[in-house]
Amino acid sequence: MTTLGKEKFITDNKGKKEAVVLDIKLYQEILENLEDLRLLAERKDEATSSLQEVEERLKARGLL
Repeated sequence: MTTLGKEKFITDNKGKKEAVVLDIKLYQEILENLEDLRLLAERKDEATSSLQEVEERLKARGLL
């Protein structure tokens, strides 16, 4: 994960921040994080499986 601190600010003539310029890698990570959060919110009411259940299914399919 890229850390913050690489952003640059565009200011008006009084020094007030009006916009931000982000490194493309950081911007892409932010978009990916937003997509992950959207998916989490969308799937929050779905049934869950225990680790043991998942392992058993993977073993049955020959994937583990």
